[in-house]
Amino acid sequence: MNRLLKIFKIKDLRNKVFFILALLVIYRLAAAIPVSVVDTAALRRFLATSGAGELFGLISTFTGGGLSGFSVVMLGVGPYITASIIMQLLTMIFPSLERMYKYEGEAGRQKVNQYSRMLIVPLAIVQGYAYLVLLSRQGQGIVHAMTPIEWVVTLVTLAAGSMFLTWLGELMTEKNLGNGVSLIIFAGIVAGAPQSISQLLINYQAGALFEYLAFIVLALVVIAGVVYLTEAQRNIPINYAKRIRGSHVLGGVSTYLPMRVNNAGVMPIIFALSLLLFPSMIGRFLAVSHTSWLQAIGNFINTYIASGGWIYGILYFLLVVLFTYFYTAITFDPKSISENIQKQGGYIPGIRPGQPTAQFLVHLLNRVTLVGAIFLGLIAVLPQIVRSATGITAFALGGTSILIVVSVALELMKAVDGQVSMYEY
Repeated sequence: MNRLLKIFKIKDLRNKVFFILALLVIYRLAAAIPVSVVDTAALRRFLATSGAGELFGLISTFTGGGLSGFSVVMLGVGPYITASIIMQLLTMIFPSLERMYKYEGEAGRQKVNQYSRMLIVPLAIVQGYAYLVLLSRQGQGIVHAMTPIEWVVTLVTLAAGSMFLTWLGELMTEKNLGNGVSLIIFAGIVAGAPQSISQLLINYQAGALFEYLAFIVLALVVIAGVVYLTEAQRNIPINYAKRIRGSHVLGGVSTYLPMRVNNAGVMPIIFALSLLLFPSMIGRFLAVSHTSWLQAIGNFINTYIASGGWIYGILYFLLVVLFTYFYTAITFDPKSISENIQKQGGYIPGIRPGQPTAQFLVHLLNRVTLVGAIFLGLIAVLPQIVRSATGITAFALGGTSILIVVSVALELMKAVDGQVSMYEY
């Protein structure tokens, strides 16, 4: 509470907080503007059916409920996340992009970010087209018959909405109070919480008490696990040799290098869910096909992969683990860290400076990240494990939403604490 009060006492920090809150209000207003080609009442009836819940529930996690009203920002930051994944993969594949990103400083990173922004437009158009076709094939009069001009206008509108949210996210990030894209996802999930809680209270039945208690226990376990995982770190001791310059003795101190168990934060979860949307969409496309064998493939995907089956759980777990390693490899560079330690006259006790130090850090990073990746993967699939063991079908997406909300809240707290500490010093 003291930190919170200090934020509003410091004018600069207070202005940053109000600026971010104003942008979040603008985002929620944009999420209430529907696209004219969709019958929102028919769409809500369709989303209320059990078969549509899994795929569109995942989409709503990123759009903040924008899908239920098919708003102009219904794509959310999904295209931005997909573009970021593609660019990071290309950075690891092509040496020229890697040199640009790692060794050309801020200018190089700005170029790579600009390429990511360019990718958002075609990705948003493709995703928007896929959603429109998917909903139109469901029947029920969800999507009106459109002329070519209406198709173009609708797709351009959806792409512009996604670019608009990306811009809002970057404006938030510039204030150094957390990642803007994560804050938008966070705001979207939190904005849907009152409606979900009221719906649960309206539909409450005495026989569902165990289901509600199970969700509360699950939520507490996930929150405790995420907090523990985010705060955990391995401290690597570093000694600095004494140096005498004139009458002054420099160095000779001991400190430590913190190696976080989870360097990637919540991004592996977001990346994994983004990729898992594709099998779900493909399955629903094929299921309404007029070709029998394509329809059979679509039904298989919907039954075993897209609907939260055990194959879905395994893929989800593996993707979270892989993306944890992938994102850690981007954010933590043992070679540059070992070079910086050597330049400053430091060394890890028992390890020679230079290449042996880099190899030691790589070995340690792999072991520490393995613990974090498995823990993060287990927390991600925990709701599905509970559902399989107890038969509880509600709150299937609750664990993922809680995971994202708690992780983003912790990142925001750390960013605010860092800003307040800087002003105190």
